Amino acid sequence: MTAPSLLLLIPAYNEELRLEPVLRDYARYFHDHYRGRFQLVVVLNGCTDNTLGVVQRVAADYPAVSALDFPEPIGKGGALIEGLKLAPLADLIGYVDADGATPPRAFHELAQHMDGVDCVIGSRWLPGAVLHVEQSGRRRFASRAFHLIVQILFRMNLQDTQCGAKVMRREAIQAVHSSLCIADMAFDINLLYSLHRAGYRIREIPTEWTDQIGSKVTLARTSLVMFLSALRIWLIYSPRIYRLLRPLRPLEGWVYRKLRAPQPRPASPAQSPR
Repeated sequence: MTAPSLLLLIPAYNEELRLEPVLRDYARYFHDHYRGRFQLVVVLNGCTDNTLGVVQRVAADYPAVSALDFPEPIGKGGALIEGLKLAPLADLIGYVDADGATPPRAFHELAQHMDGVDCVIGSRWLPGAVLHVEQSGRRRFASRAFHLIVQILFRMNLQDTQCGAKVMRREAIQAVHSSLCIADMAFDINLLYSLHRAGYRIREIPTEWTDQIGSKVTLARTSLVMFLSALRIWLIYSPRIYRLLRPLRPLEGWVYRKLRAPQPRPASPAQSPR
């Protein structure tokens, strides 16, 4: 039986030193183990190194690999918003991080659990998750604190919204894409809450994951940006409060610039529950 066509997005910012083995592992694995059409698109986000050259070198050996290059920095979330515009090309669309924290077989497992749901996300916090190298104590504390904030604001009852491994159906992505506006690393909250509000079914399963060295995350600044973006998403879905705060919009832009974070994009809330 032919599997659904699958499009994998990998957002990348200056990843020339560690991206090539990740691309080759994914391309080789899905060539050997996936019976449907598989495409891997690296979305370059303002790269100033040779990341594009790395993608082109791998693409010469694996035609399923290609690049979508944005010369200006648009943030990880911005890269995914642009990449998800390719949703019409496949039945299932997913993404993973460029550092290889999620191995190909773990991403494949997400795609194998799409029966009866519209989105499957990997979780590092559910029983059964395999963590080869765990996060530092500081990163674990920041992760759990952010999880508590997300649960208070959005009540989605998901244990790990930030794990960089997710798969969705084409129809779900197309329905909520106009509501995606967060260009920084809180994009996942924007995506999941848009799906949740629109009535799409989300399944969370334990995954395999390795904390990678060379992270570009500055913990304090990134945590603050993500908190502000989570609050912004909550306000978007609280239109009365959001209208009252309209005079503060210039301040919002100033804060993002001060934190050297990608500015949120204009968006409209996702449709009402089906």
